[in-house]
Amino acid sequence: MKRRKKGAYSISVVAEMFGVHQQTVRLYEKEGLINPHRSSGNTRQFTEEDVDQLEEIIYLTHKLGVNISGVNVILKLQKKIKRLQTQMNKLFEQTNEQLEEDSQRMKQDVKSSAQRLLKIKNEQKQISDKKIEEPTEGNVQDVSYEEWDLDYNE
Repeated sequence: MKRRKKGAYSISVVAEMFGVHQQTVRLYEKEGLINPHRSSGNTRQFTEEDVDQLEEIIYLTHKLGVNISGVNVILKLQKKIKRLQTQMNKLFEQTNEQLEEDSQRMKQDVKSSAQRLLKIKNEQKQISDKKIEEPTEGNVQDVSYEEWDLDYNE
């Protein structure tokens, strides 16, 4: 099937492209399966999208034997699937964005927690590194060694 690059096709050209009668193309329009634009003189002008749609309709009706009502259902389902796919893609995109934000926030939380733990560790090290005060008379308690109950047999 030969197609021009861009522009609009007349009903005679489109019918010839697919080897169908012009009346068949008109029937598909009447049934709402295609909706070509109209010129100021009310002539049908088929765009590339219209031709693609018509190609699918002719494939379904002539090659697969689907009736016009079946084609209508198939086309509506295809539109619904496309719309749902678009919605799913948006949801996936939003979910990925949310996951990325959560990941960044969690990385920041981990970094902050690690910094706090390092600070605590350094503070504890400083405390343990301080010399233990030597006993002086003021800070030593009188301890009676007799109060200690030591068992040397253990």
